Amino acid sequence: MRTLKNLVLLGGLIAFASCDQLDDFIGGGDDDDPVTAELTPLESSVVPDGVFTLKGEFSSNAELNMIMTSADILPSDSTFVFGSFTDGAALYPDNDGTYAFINNLESDYSIARIKMNSDLQPLEGDYIVNSTATAFTAQCSGSSITVEEHGFGPLYLSGGEWGGNAKGVYRVNPFRDTEDRVEAERLPALGEWSTENAVAIGKDAYPGQTVVFMGDDDSNNSYPEAHFAMYVGAFSDLQGGELYMLRGKDTTETAIGMGGQKFEMGMAEGTPYDVEWVKVTERTLSELNQEGIDSVAIGFQRIEDIDWRRGSADNNRTVMFAVTGRLRNDNPDLANRGTTFGRIYKLDLNPDDPTGDAKLTVVVDGDKEGGIGDGMHSPDNILVTENYAYIQEDPNGYADANPDITGYAKLWQYDINNGTLKEVMECNQLGASALGYGIEDRYWEITGLIDVTDIIGASEPTFVGGAQVHGWDFGTTPDTAVRADGLKFYDPTAIDESNSRLEGSFLFKLTGLPR
Repeated sequence: MRTLKNLVLLGGLIAFASCDQLDDFIGGGDDDDPVTAELTPLESSVVPDGVFTLKGEFSSNAELNMIMTSADILPSDSTFVFGSFTDGAALYPDNDGTYAFINNLESDYSIARIKMNSDLQPLEGDYIVNSTATAFTAQCSGSSITVEEHGFGPLYLSGGEWGGNAKGVYRVNPFRDTEDRVEAERLPALGEWSTENAVAIGKDAYPGQTVVFMGDDDSNNSYPEAHFAMYVGAFSDLQGGELYMLRGKDTTETAIGMGGQKFEMGMAEGTPYDVEWVKVTERTLSELNQEGIDSVAIGFQRIEDIDWRRGSADNNRTVMFAVTGRLRNDNPDLANRGTTFGRIYKLDLNPDDPTGDAKLTVVVDGDKEGGIGDGMHSPDNILVTENYAYIQEDPNGYADANPDITGYAKLWQYDINNGTLKEVMECNQLGASALGYGIEDRYWEITGLIDVTDIIGASEPTFVGGAQVHGWDFGTTPDTAVRADGLKFYDPTAIDESNSRLEGSFLFKLTGLPR
């Protein structure tokens, strides 16, 4: 980015004790940076009320504002194009009073950086990892490592999930030079997976250790073989630690809800199950998958996003993850092993040792008729605060298989303390299609929701999220899927036109949700 200072990680990682030390290392600067002052903030051309609908109590308690869409042109940086399939994100303070918003563009196989002011208005943008660097491997969910939460950083972890042959976990310096976008570093010690996300829990959970969890979005049509993985290393070490997979104490296959943990459907909603960690020696994709099967690690159907509970050290040892599920009409028995409509899990780690015995609970089960999750359709992304989990749907397109599923992609709030589930927001695709944003029969995905309250010092809870506006592309809606200057929805510094889906994305700010 033109005005963004560069952070160089010498010899791998440098830990900073305070933001002031980080500022000094980057090279000074202040809130009155003359270059920053010349930048004009964007006011998005899209009104969110026409494309999203807040539900129930949230319609009066929360407020939604659009930050940016693919149709918008940055006044101070007209060449930057916000690309296809916005997904994982993180926000980092810069030393000039602005923020670096790091955002995966999944279908462009790239990672963007958008400079934002204190009101989260975009100023300029660039791509810090492009499709060449990832070998056209989709960059899906992402997570931050920061001094405040982890004791070292800043770093951005990105999940390489599908498409190219470079799957696994990517480590990115959020303040790297834009010229370095043609290169990207993977972390082999964390293993190769169809990686939706890699998430390091807070430093207080296990002082002196760095613990990272990986979700495997494997989608086998007959044998659920997505495995939940954990890396444990010394403090700040992402290279030399050990790798584990989650295994149930009961490794048998049983009927649905009868307790066997060879596959996830043996576990019933609301029951804590004893689980353990089995160390694995492989690190490459197919070999790790086979080792997981041979070790009878729990077989899930498409593990998606992961997050950890904020607050106390005990809270930090609670990890939650979403399993999105799969329906195969040609193999109805698949539903006896892997979830169909999706599940949310809560993993309570051992209080003394991350590799010790733990407890796993299905807290929301989309397959349980009459349960709190009946009507949920394919949870894909999850954000966990101190008291809530915010679940974001990516509907897999088989709503007609459950009459309790209505409408389009939703944002849900799960109360960790009392176990209730509420609908927060829904994509209003009927209204949006009338405005030219997408079409009615292509489900959008709500994604990348992060809590930025403490990062920006907000006086009320503040979240940033996105939507993949499927159907709003140059092939389907060519009259609306271009910017005012006629540019299609791709940035040539990220990907060439022939390889892009030319589809639009939304970024929004959501305030007033409880944390």
